[in-house]
Amino acid sequence: MSYQLSAVVADADLLREQTVDLDHAVLAALRQDFALLPVTPQLVEEITGTPPDFATVDPTAEHPFHLLFPPSFTELLRGWSGLGPVAYLEAEFRGGAGRQAAVVWLGGEVGFGPVFDDVLDDPRVDWPINAALHRLGVEPGRWIDPFAEVGLHLERNTAGWLAHGRRGLSADYWDDLAERWEEEESRPRPAT
Repeated sequence: MSYQLSAVVADADLLREQTVDLDHAVLAALRQDFALLPVTPQLVEEITGTPPDFATVDPTAEHPFHLLFPPSFTELLRGWSGLGPVAYLEAEFRGGAGRQAAVVWLGGEVGFGPVFDDVLDDPRVDWPINAALHRLGVEPGRWIDPFAEVGLHLERNTAGWLAHGRRGLSADYWDDLAERWEEEESRPRPAT
Protein backbone atom coordinates (compact mmCIF):
# COMPACT_ATOMS: atom_id res chain seq x y z
CA MET A 1 0.00 0.00 0.00
CA SER A 2 1.32 3.45 -0.82
CA TYR A 3 1.14 6.77 0.99
CA GLN A 4 1.82 10.24 -0.42
CA LEU A 5 1.59 13.63 1.30
CA SER A 6 2.33 17.14 0.08
CA ALA A 7 0.61 19.59 2.37
CA VAL A 8 0.70 22.66 4.54
CA VAL A 9 -0.45 22.05 8.13
CA ALA A 10 -1.29 24.79 10.62
CA ASP A 11 -3.99 26.01 12.97
CA ALA A 12 -7.36 25.55 11.25
CA ASP A 13 -8.47 29.16 11.81
CA LEU A 14 -5.18 30.52 10.47
CA LEU A 15 -5.45 28.45 7.27
CA ARG A 16 -9.14 29.24 6.85
CA GLU A 17 -8.48 32.99 7.11
CA GLN A 18 -5.45 32.93 4.80
CA THR A 19 -7.01 30.79 2.07
CA VAL A 20 -10.52 32.23 1.92
CA ASP A 21 -9.83 33.99 -1.40
CA LEU A 22 -7.96 31.10 -3.05
CA ASP A 23 -10.04 29.14 -5.56
CA HIS A 24 -7.87 26.01 -5.35
CA ALA A 25 -7.50 25.84 -1.56
CA VAL A 26 -9.28 22.90 0.06
CA LEU A 27 -8.88 22.53 3.81
CA ALA A 28 -9.15 19.15 5.49
CA ALA A 29 -9.90 19.08 9.21
CA LEU A 30 -7.39 17.41 11.50
CA ARG A 31 -7.59 16.79 15.24
CA GLN A 32 -6.55 19.36 17.87
CA ASP A 33 -7.90 22.27 15.78
CA PHE A 34 -5.34 21.84 13.00
CA ALA A 35 -6.07 21.68 9.29
CA LEU A 36 -4.28 20.36 6.25
CA LEU A 37 -4.04 22.24 2.95
CA PRO A 38 -3.19 19.79 0.14
CA VAL A 39 -0.53 21.34 -2.08
CA THR A 40 -1.70 20.70 -5.64
CA PRO A 41 -0.21 22.01 -8.88
CA GLN A 42 -3.33 24.18 -9.28
CA LEU A 43 -2.85 25.74 -5.84
CA VAL A 44 0.84 26.47 -6.45
CA GLU A 45 0.03 28.07 -9.81
CA GLU A 46 -2.75 30.15 -8.26
CA ILE A 47 -0.41 31.39 -5.52
CA THR A 48 2.70 31.95 -7.64
CA GLY A 49 1.31 32.65 -11.11
CA THR A 50 3.44 29.87 -12.63
CA PRO A 51 3.13 26.08 -12.76
CA PRO A 52 5.04 24.26 -10.02
CA ASP A 53 8.42 22.75 -10.63
CA PHE A 54 9.32 19.33 -9.27
CA ALA A 55 12.66 17.65 -8.65
CA THR A 56 13.69 15.26 -11.41
CA VAL A 57 15.60 13.04 -8.97
CA ASP A 58 14.61 11.50 -5.66
CA PRO A 59 14.74 13.92 -2.71
CA THR A 60 17.82 13.86 -0.49
CA ALA A 61 18.99 15.60 2.67
CA GLU A 62 20.47 18.38 0.50
CA HIS A 63 17.24 18.73 -1.53
CA PRO A 64 14.54 17.33 0.79
CA PHE A 65 11.37 18.09 -1.17
CA HIS A 66 9.91 16.83 -4.42
CA LEU A 67 8.26 20.26 -4.83
CA LEU A 68 10.79 22.93 -5.66
CA PHE A 69 9.63 25.95 -3.69
CA PRO A 70 9.08 29.06 -5.81
CA PRO A 71 10.17 32.14 -3.82
CA SER A 72 6.62 33.52 -3.79
CA PHE A 73 5.31 30.28 -2.27
CA THR A 74 7.96 30.38 0.45
CA GLU A 75 7.20 34.06 1.12
CA LEU A 76 3.50 33.29 1.47
CA LEU A 77 4.12 30.58 4.07
CA ARG A 78 6.63 32.79 5.85
CA GLY A 79 4.01 35.54 6.01
CA TRP A 80 1.34 33.20 7.33
CA SER A 81 3.75 32.10 10.10
CA GLY A 82 3.59 35.60 11.52
CA LEU A 83 0.11 34.57 12.70
CA GLY A 84 1.14 31.15 13.99
CA PRO A 85 3.41 28.20 13.19
CA VAL A 86 3.08 26.79 9.66
CA ALA A 87 4.58 23.53 8.37
CA TYR A 88 5.10 22.11 4.92
CA LEU A 89 5.18 18.30 5.01
CA GLU A 90 6.07 15.75 2.36
CA ALA A 91 6.03 11.98 2.58
CA GLU A 92 6.04 9.10 0.16
CA PHE A 93 5.96 5.40 0.98
CA ARG A 94 5.59 2.26 -1.12
CA GLY A 95 5.86 -1.23 0.24
CA GLY A 96 7.29 -0.08 3.58
CA ALA A 97 10.14 1.98 2.10
CA GLY A 98 9.89 5.71 1.82
CA ARG A 99 10.80 9.16 2.98
CA GLN A 100 9.61 12.12 5.04
CA ALA A 101 10.59 15.78 4.93
CA ALA A 102 9.37 18.80 6.84
CA VAL A 103 10.01 22.48 7.41
CA VAL A 104 8.33 24.79 9.94
CA TRP A 105 8.09 28.57 9.83
CA LEU A 106 7.72 30.35 13.17
CA GLY A 107 7.21 34.10 13.42
CA GLY A 108 8.23 34.75 9.83
CA GLU A 109 11.42 32.66 9.92
CA VAL A 110 12.33 29.04 9.39
CA GLY A 111 12.17 27.62 12.90
CA PHE A 112 12.79 23.97 12.07
CA GLY A 113 14.30 22.18 9.11
CA PRO A 114 14.14 21.47 6.42
CA VAL A 115 14.66 17.94 7.69
CA PHE A 116 14.73 14.82 5.53
CA ASP A 117 14.81 11.13 6.44
CA ASP A 118 14.55 8.09 4.20
CA VAL A 119 15.73 5.54 6.78
CA LEU A 120 13.42 6.35 9.71
CA ASP A 121 15.43 4.37 12.24
CA ASP A 122 15.37 7.07 14.93
CA PRO A 123 12.64 7.06 17.58
CA ARG A 124 9.24 7.97 16.03
CA VAL A 125 9.14 11.34 17.83
CA ASP A 126 12.27 12.39 15.92
CA TRP A 127 10.92 11.56 12.45
CA PRO A 128 10.64 14.77 10.39
CA ILE A 129 6.85 15.02 10.32
CA ASN A 130 6.43 14.16 14.01
CA ALA A 131 9.12 16.67 14.98
CA ALA A 132 7.45 19.35 12.84
CA LEU A 133 4.01 18.62 14.32
CA HIS A 134 5.48 18.92 17.81
CA ARG A 135 6.74 22.40 16.88
CA LEU A 136 3.25 23.31 15.64
CA GLY A 137 1.93 22.49 19.10
CA VAL A 138 0.43 19.03 18.62
CA GLU A 139 -0.16 17.55 22.08
CA PRO A 140 0.37 13.87 22.94
CA GLY A 141 -2.80 11.83 23.13
CA ARG A 142 -4.07 8.31 22.74
CA TRP A 143 -2.50 7.74 19.33
CA ILE A 144 1.00 6.29 18.74
CA ASP A 145 2.61 9.57 17.61
CA PRO A 146 1.78 13.15 16.54
CA PHE A 147 1.26 11.96 12.93
CA ALA A 148 -1.61 9.70 14.00
CA GLU A 149 -2.71 12.03 16.79
CA VAL A 150 -3.78 14.72 14.33
CA GLY A 151 -5.04 12.16 11.82
CA LEU A 152 -2.48 12.28 9.00
CA HIS A 153 -2.94 8.52 8.56
CA LEU A 154 -6.60 8.87 7.55
CA GLU A 155 -6.07 9.53 3.85
CA ARG A 156 -3.47 7.93 1.60
CA ASN A 157 -2.84 10.70 -0.94
CA THR A 158 -3.67 14.21 -2.11
CA ALA A 159 -6.86 13.07 -3.84
CA GLY A 160 -8.04 11.55 -0.56
CA TRP A 161 -7.32 14.77 1.34
CA LEU A 162 -9.12 16.83 -1.28
CA ALA A 163 -12.19 14.58 -0.98
CA HIS A 164 -11.93 14.71 2.83
CA GLY A 165 -11.90 18.50 2.76
CA ARG A 166 -14.61 18.90 0.13
CA ARG A 167 -16.92 16.58 2.05
CA GLY A 168 -16.26 18.52 5.26
CA LEU A 169 -15.24 15.39 7.17
CA SER A 170 -13.71 15.62 10.61
CA ALA A 171 -10.54 13.75 11.49
CA ASP A 172 -12.71 11.55 13.70
CA TYR A 173 -15.07 10.60 10.86
CA TRP A 174 -13.88 6.99 10.56
CA ASP A 175 -13.79 6.53 14.34
CA ASP A 176 -17.36 7.85 14.56
CA LEU A 177 -18.49 5.41 11.84
CA ALA A 178 -16.85 2.48 13.66
CA GLU A 179 -18.47 3.47 16.96
CA ARG A 180 -21.92 3.73 15.35
CA TRP A 181 -21.46 0.34 13.71
CA GLU A 182 -20.37 -1.21 17.03
CA GLU A 183 -23.39 0.31 18.79
CA GLU A 184 -25.73 -1.01 16.10
CA GLU A 185 -24.18 -4.46 16.24
CA SER A 186 -24.37 -4.63 20.04
CA ARG A 187 -28.08 -3.78 20.25
CA PRO A 188 -30.31 -6.67 21.21
CA ARG A 189 -32.16 -8.08 18.22
CA PRO A 190 -35.85 -8.88 18.50
CA ALA A 191 -36.60 -12.57 18.46
CA THR A 192 -38.21 -13.78 15.27
